[in-house]
Amino acid sequence: MSQTERAADSGLDPAGQGWNNQSMPKLDTASLLELENRYSAHNYHPLNVVLERGEGVWLWDIDGKKYIDFLAAYGAVNQGHNHPRIVAAMAEQSQRLSLTSRAFRNDRFGPFCRKLSELTGYDKALLMNAGAEAVETAIKAMRRWGYQKKGVAADQAQILVFEGNFHGRTTTIVGFSSDEGSRAGFGPFAPGFVPVPYGDADAVAAAMNPNVVGILVEPIQGEGGVIVPPAEFLPRLRALCDEHNALLVCDEIQSGLGRAGAMFAHQLTGIRADGVCIGKALSGGLYPVSAFLADDAVMDVFDPGSHGSTYGGNPLACAVADAAVDVLMDESLIEKSAALGEHMGTRLSAIKSPHIKAVRCVGLWAGIDLHESAGGARKYAEWLQDNGLLCKGTHVHTIRLAPPLTITREQLDDALDLIEKALT
Repeated sequence: MSQTERAADSGLDPAGQGWNNQSMPKLDTASLLELENRYSAHNYHPLNVVLERGEGVWLWDIDGKKYIDFLAAYGAVNQGHNHPRIVAAMAEQSQRLSLTSRAFRNDRFGPFCRKLSELTGYDKALLMNAGAEAVETAIKAMRRWGYQKKGVAADQAQILVFEGNFHGRTTTIVGFSSDEGSRAGFGPFAPGFVPVPYGDADAVAAAMNPNVVGILVEPIQGEGGVIVPPAEFLPRLRALCDEHNALLVCDEIQSGLGRAGAMFAHQLTGIRADGVCIGKALSGGLYPVSAFLADDAVMDVFDPGSHGSTYGGNPLACAVADAAVDVLMDESLIEKSAALGEHMGTRLSAIKSPHIKAVRCVGLWAGIDLHESAGGARKYAEWLQDNGLLCKGTHVHTIRLAPPLTITREQLDDALDLIEKALT
């Protein structure tokens, strides 16, 4: 291919005068899939649907076909797609001030930190961007707390983690993942993490020692397929942390902010974590915003220069997240998740299908395990796509369901009718 042909193919002006946007016709699905395959790293295996618009629980592809969203961007769109209040807040703030870095102060940061603190009951919030950054923040907080407050010898801190976890994809985090696809070829990994079986409190008790500074746990393992631990598991972890002077930190990036029918999923067991990681729905899907929440006794281990992010806590992020939190509370989406989630669990459990091995449902969040003989979850997700519903498989044999919390009872039943039809 000549230089002129390559330029035209990429949208550049063949004469070298910059972007030739006028030459770009509207592409069909096959062409867009080809562009993605050619120019993007192959680090995902999405369904072959090309979306261009969303509103509430609905998505439209480039051909105008309408779908009900039953994944909600892994819980990032709890408030529904393009919620008008959040969009308006983003548009208004973007015309005033988007980014200063934390080198200077801005008028949105302090008020939003106060709102988040008062809403969640923690003294302070440390704002970041992606969810994995909140987890990295929690790891740093646990380690520094262990050295400064518990008196662990330098570089000897241990954090207990769990098999089947998914906390993100940084090199630190994948180093303690049990998913070989996430970690293969990315070592050497950071030391200091001790994996134990998820849901096994006795194994946690056996692993506790004076160098353990904290336990990092998902109250419900979302990526694992909405895996719910035994009822006594989190209370036992709380007791073990109290007994051994260690921090209990819950990763609520997927499970929090209403997804499981509570502000935080760990609250369903009657405990309070020492620290919480949140993200995804914190911005309603419009902007990457995450946070680590903790009381002063943990958060005061950070001092100027010890941690930060250029974009963390920027005014645009704060304005968007402020509106997203208001929507969550003003529209009673947490209570709605609990009520509709009970209905969804009842309906899913009543499906008579030879393919279903197990059903787990907490709030508007469900995992349907299929027998190996069913042939894998992806083919059912593809059938549902063809019939107007978008969801995703995980770990080969599990269908994961997570609609926006704004869904109506009627919309939910329509979607569940399709899911039942797909599986029977």
